[in-house]
Amino acid sequence: MSLLSTLARLEAVRGQRAEPLATVRHRHLSERPMVLVPLAAAGEAGAPLAVLLGTDRERPRLHFVPQPLNRTQRSEFLAAVAAEVVPYLESFGAEVELLEGSEKDPVSGEKVPVVRELCADAPQLIVPNAGGVAHLALLGRSTRFRRTAQDPDPGEYPAPTQVPLLGRWLTHLTDRAQVPGSSMLLAMTGLLSRHWATGQSNLEDQHLAARLAWHVPPAGFGPGTSGAAAAEWVESARDADGQLAHPPAGPTTDPRFDEQVLAPAILRHDAAVAVRERAEASRDAAEARRAAALVEQARAVLGEALLGATLPTWHDVWLGIDLLRGLPPAGHLPDRWEGDRWSFTMHRDRVAAGEPPQPRRDDAVTAARKLAQREREQAKLDIQEALDDPLAMAERRLSGEAFAGEVVDVVPEWSEGRSAKPRPLLVVRTGDRPHADPGREVYRAHAEPAQRAVIVSSAPGEVVVRLLSGMGRKKDPEPGSVPEPGDAVVFTLFELAARQSAPLPEPADTPWTHGGPPVAGADSPAGADEWE
Repeated sequence: MSLLSTLARLEAVRGQRAEPLATVRHRHLSERPMVLVPLAAAGEAGAPLAVLLGTDRERPRLHFVPQPLNRTQRSEFLAAVAAEVVPYLESFGAEVELLEGSEKDPVSGEKVPVVRELCADAPQLIVPNAGGVAHLALLGRSTRFRRTAQDPDPGEYPAPTQVPLLGRWLTHLTDRAQVPGSSMLLAMTGLLSRHWATGQSNLEDQHLAARLAWHVPPAGFGPGTSGAAAAEWVESARDADGQLAHPPAGPTTDPRFDEQVLAPAILRHDAAVAVRERAEASRDAAEARRAAALVEQARAVLGEALLGATLPTWHDVWLGIDLLRGLPPAGHLPDRWEGDRWSFTMHRDRVAAGEPPQPRRDDAVTAARKLAQREREQAKLDIQEALDDPLAMAERRLSGEAFAGEVVDVVPEWSEGRSAKPRPLLVVRTGDRPHADPGREVYRAHAEPAQRAVIVSSAPGEVVVRLLSGMGRKKDPEPGSVPEPGDAVVFTLFELAARQSAPLPEPADTPWTHGGPPVAGADSPAGADEWE
């Protein structure tokens, strides 16, 4: 945790209100996001219980498993969820942009013109917290290898075509969520934590309702209510039946809800199903109709209980979206969203080409590529957030990685040699204390084109830098390329562009020390999870 984040938390404790950590929104928000509030059954990792989902905040749709231990009902649940989610994901693949470019011909080695498709937009799923992302990852892993009736060997219980397709999409989205700055799958608690600080711990912030209590007091609380008191009430208040007035954000459920509400409702549904089966076996039509009505009644009671457990969190997610929409978007946000669009487009093309699903385990090269990309994107994100947000740059200034100030003098100088080039000295008055040793390179923020400089001298309250680039090719600097006395400037001690990592070998060239070449015909083909 940085010094500025710690200070914001202390201010939140003193003011009993959430304190801003950013002046702009650093994550993309779609015009048509799909919100999912998943619930998992207790006692079995990844066992789905219910999900409340939709793109319309006024009309959520609930899907649930009446008996989580029943594999047939679980398959029906997954098929129903896939029928909702997959069309939403695929709806973004039709409208594309055509981008002209060039690539090297593998035979001749010459560059040839190519036209590539880039989807004009990409889907966005939003879940309440990080546990929801992990739950979707488990669902993707458990469904992407399911066989369908179209497969050569469908097995005894083939799944609907959209179920393994849902698994492939969820695996891709949850993998992409590990890339810093990506916005295709977001956890609302993480979004709020990036932009505001509360006076509670990071673990407590994972309870979405408790976190939002620091922004907007719950109904019945006055405007002067403290954030800590409101969060404590949200976490612990129970109704007359002993149930939480505001259930947790999922995917886990409240043990008292499981014991007093969920378990009796499931048992009642199981008993009704048993009565229906006996009636059908007796071939008594009237009794079968009465038994079927009992099953529908028990199912409705169970659905009402699960809706009551998920609907408060549904409203909380949309409230969080409203708070985030109140922030202006960051300047580099379109650039990062374009990366998500490329990721979506490439996965769409892999699915359309009939490529196999992602492997159970990545080979060494694919894993290294993923790690390298995430490290590169993290460095890129840190740089872009610092350039877009004065609060993010303030953290760098406090740590000595940047300094801001006013230019008080400009001394024109030129390099020696046949072709003299401008090398002006800037005297910058600053209150920061950067790690500005003489001879260290620095970079001028918000300069077009990018400008590199070097520290000449540094003293308390004053830093002298020499500009080295970004002033044109002539002897005299281009107009506007050199700051004038009185101009405000920001220099960073870190580069303003992330460095590219070293190239990695192809999977077929992996040395034996890292697993050896992939085995032909393996059930988890190498490269199926190639990271774009």
